[in-house]
Parts: sequence; C-alpha cells; structure tokens
Amino acid sequence: MPSNIKVVCQNKKAYYDYFIDETFEAGLVLKGSEVKSLLIGRANLKDSFARIKDEEIFLMNLHISPYAQVDKFTQPDPERIRKLLLHKREINKLIGKTHEKGLTLIPTKIYFKNGKAKVEIALAKGKKLYDKREAIKKKTVEREMEKAVKR
Repeated sequence: MPSNIKVVCQNKKAYYDYFIDETFEAGLVLKGSEVKSLLIGRANLKDSFARIKDEEIFLMNLHISPYAQVDKFTQPDPERIRKLLLHKREINKLIGKTHEKGLTLIPTKIYFKNGKAKVEIALAKGKKLYDKREAIKKKTVEREMEKAVKR
C-alpha cells in the first residue's frame, strides 16, 4: 500500500548550515486549528530546533500561522512549544547522541503521511564558515559543468 505524503514545508537552509547525520520521523501534537493551517501550508521552520526534557522531545520556535476562520480567542499561540511523538528507544538513542559534542536536533520538513502530521527531525552537527564556503564552491562548479554539458 503506497503511503500518501504531502509536504507542507521544508528547511532547506538546514542542509547548508549543518552536516546531517541521521533523520527520524516523529509525530506532532497539534491543536485543531493548527492542523488546518498546516494543510494550507502556513508553517515556518526557520530557526526552529528540538529539545529533550524529562525523556520527552519538544519542538521550539516552529511558527504555525493562525487559521483565519477560527475565533481569535480560541487560537493557540503561533510559536508555542509542541511535543513530538517518538518511540522510547529512539528518544534514548537521541539522548545519547545529543550529549556528544556539537550535535543538535533540527526539523528538516513537516508533512502529512496518511492523514497524520509528521516532522522529520535530523541529528546534525553545525558547519564552520570554511565548510559553507566549500559547499558554495562545489555547487557553483556543478552548475558550470551542467551548463557546459547543455551546450
């Protein structure tokens, strides 16, 4: 049975700023109007990250714009802390890995899979400035090679 996946938003800058080691799929605990906002693509992953607290994982700084057709007084805070749903063994693995030097948890994309909101979180290590310069240089060389092949 093929899974039905609809990507809501991606954090493309994460691949520029971090070395991605491993990715995990996590469920996302949302309120009703947040689900509707996600369905129309009203989310922003910029500057968001995940934290582990008391053997639970929480997503910080994820901005989900309020849904316009809902009363202002019942709308949740757009940048509230949201809980992520993972298996216990995955959480324990992430706890061990994040205690290593320089590793952090960042969300790379939000999507709907079989009608359920999911977040792909990545175990990542920050790039230094020279690593970013090297990535830019590599990308420009690849572009130039593609242009030469097209001619």
